[in-house]
Amino acid sequence: MFPSILIVDDEASILKALSDILSDEGFETITVSNGYEALKILESESPDLVLLDIWMPGIDGIDTLKEIKKIHPTTPVIMITGHGTIETAVNATKIGAFDFIEKPLSIDKVIVGINNALNFRRLEEENRFLRKKTIEKNSITGNSPAVQELRKQISIAAPTDAWILITGENGTGKELIVRMVHQLSSRAEYPLIDVNCAALSDDIIESELLGHEKGAFTEATAKKRGKLELAHQGTLFFDEIGDLGLNTQAAILRILQEKQFQRIGGSRTLTADVRVIACTNKNLPKEIEAGRFRKDLYYRLNVVPIHVPALRERLTDIAALVSTFLKEIGEKNRRPPKKMSPEAMKMLEQCTWPGNVRELKNLLERLSINVEKETIDADDMPAPYNPEKRTAPTTESAIFGSLMKIDRLDDALKQFETLFMARKLRENNEDLAETARRLHVDKSYLKKKLSQKA
Repeated sequence: MFPSILIVDDEASILKALSDILSDEGFETITVSNGYEALKILESESPDLVLLDIWMPGIDGIDTLKEIKKIHPTTPVIMITGHGTIETAVNATKIGAFDFIEKPLSIDKVIVGINNALNFRRLEEENRFLRKKTIEKNSITGNSPAVQELRKQISIAAPTDAWILITGENGTGKELIVRMVHQLSSRAEYPLIDVNCAALSDDIIESELLGHEKGAFTEATAKKRGKLELAHQGTLFFDEIGDLGLNTQAAILRILQEKQFQRIGGSRTLTADVRVIACTNKNLPKEIEAGRFRKDLYYRLNVVPIHVPALRERLTDIAALVSTFLKEIGEKNRRPPKKMSPEAMKMLEQCTWPGNVRELKNLLERLSINVEKETIDADDMPAPYNPEKRTAPTTESAIFGSLMKIDRLDDALKQFETLFMARKLRENNEDLAETARRLHVDKSYLKKKLSQKA
């Protein structure tokens, strides 16, 4: 299918010449002599591009351009005129003209301008498609009342520039909400830069956020752009901000309040225009009461609060989540997606899910790998998801009693340490890295301890 060009000019000779040349170049052409006819054709024909003369009787080219951009904002328009001025060109560009060509027309310039405009439109359409796919990928699965309320909060907050504090338990999908907010915002074309708060400390906070020049300190062997600079015009995301120490919180508050900054060791003043989103699994008001979180930072971040519900608060979404995850897992492993029997599904809908959506996804991935059949049945469900396979839990008193039988204190401490780490690993849905982070120990140390016999 050949691209169609609408040519709008009050000079019949220009219309004929352009139509003949562009037809020879493989374009379909439509010609009209004024703005009124052009707007009518746009409604009925939807051409791929408009060549629009500025000086015409009646509605002139500038007013026609304004109407085109109201009705068909994605249609590229190239302005043509024999009386061009810089002021007119700037005005047309501000309204939305793609290019500006003066008479007498150079055919080469016209062809190049048309091809550039059509290529630009194709790239814009691809970007819109990719953005739509990204939004779909980051969308929230489910239709429970809790999810409907969450979608409502996001739809209100996302288009604004307000700072957002997202709260919710581990595994609820807080990062997914961050990405959804960013994609629905006016900053979607710019970066989403995340800051891992668990990895920030007083001695690296300024280098991480502000960046540094080469030679600013011993380890600065090359220039580094900070995350504040990288996120310019986009979104800066503080992941698990409740894990920051008080001194680091003070440094972040100071940096975020100052609109201008300098890299460490630098003299040039830079400006960062960023939207800030933070998330945490902690109750920050209680952390403030306990003296572990700064009240001023909390109020700076908590402009728009969004709470992500736990999976146990949206159990009616489990069937939709299972369908989505099994499809994703199948595509990832290049296998047909597994199915879930009604009995197995019922078991999932009766669980409390301490690890939330992350726990459900991990379980389904494990089952998709281990179960060779096409359908996952109730018998395939492991403990604790299958009531028939659950064993009586060890009581706290029984654990305490076993420790009391140990004579040496260091042996008892080692036993307790191993039991404690194993318990925390279960609470974190067998996620070794997350457990190590929350216990503030090295991952290799945790792995070594858990491999020892209790």
